[in-house]
Amino acid sequence: MSTAALTSKGQITIPIEIREDLGLKAGDRVSFIKGEKGEYILKAKTGSIMDLRGVIKWTGEPVTIEEMNEIIAKGWSGQLDADY
Repeated sequence: MSTAALTSKGQITIPIEIREDLGLKAGDRVSFIKGEKGEYILKAKTGSIMDLRGVIKWTGEPVTIEEMNEIIAKGWSGQLDADY
């Protein structure tokens, strides 16, 4: 079991073995999650862009790559209708 001291500014240094286990490096963020029994869980806020897969659901008709490219080209040229 690792321990850490709290500074007068409310800061702690996470022990090296914990940082290694969580894969933390300088600049990474952590979450403190309150458990059912009042305990707190330290969780690394690291992830991949792939974690966002499925967050936004498309309910319209499927669009082809060609249609996407056409819409993008219109947007760049300023010809995009207000419908999009």
